[in-house]
Amino acid sequence: MPDPDPRSTDQSFSARVGAQEERKLQARRVRSPVWQGLGMLGLIGWSVCLPTLLGAWLGRWLDEHHPGTHSWTLALLVAGLFFGCLNASRWLRKEQRAIGRSPDGEK
Repeated sequence: MPDPDPRSTDQSFSARVGAQEERKLQARRVRSPVWQGLGMLGLIGWSVCLPTLLGAWLGRWLDEHHPGTHSWTLALLVAGLFFGCLNASRWLRKEQRAIGRSPDGEK
């Protein structure tokens, strides 16, 4: 029996590997957004929550130790919220740019 043509063997092997890789990429596209979205939601929540809580804590401490005519708690709570939202939006823009540069060419 003659040996099979090595080129046809290489092509069929390449076709099988290509099909398997395509299935993996398809499965990754289907599963990933849910977990990625939940992770992003948690990260955004903490990036807004922590500066807000730290601002409120520092403001309360300042109100107790250095009372004045205005509320440090309210002022630093709002400042913490502002900087937390700024940080979250900066992180989201960075992630959006990274998704736009994904190796599989999806946008």
